[in-house]
Amino acid sequence: MKQININKKRENEIRLVSEMIRLYYKKHEGNPEELINYAKLRIGKCPFMETKTFCSACKVHCYEKKRREQIKAVMRWSGPRMLWHHPIMTIKHLIVELKEKQKRKGGKE
Repeated sequence: MKQININKKRENEIRLVSEMIRLYYKKHEGNPEELINYAKLRIGKCPFMETKTFCSACKVHCYEKKRREQIKAVMRWSGPRMLWHHPIMTIKHLIVELKEKQKRKGGKE
């Protein structure tokens, strides 16, 4: 079984979310750093980092309601645009997401 580097996984997730937030706030009003700092805090405290793929797939949603709505808006808007701005990061994200869907579909935990 492959050893998981949790710190690297956290860093990658923080980098991905931060880029999505920055991309969103280039076209929308508001301060991206506020939401980035909040996301970093939540990702940094995530007790499921070793086994989870992304926050959206997690059974426990640790973002407060207001922030959860903000991050959903960011993801919906930025997601389709990430391929043009960060193609490698986006493709890696999609591969992990597809693997997780196949794993769940196959009944593996």
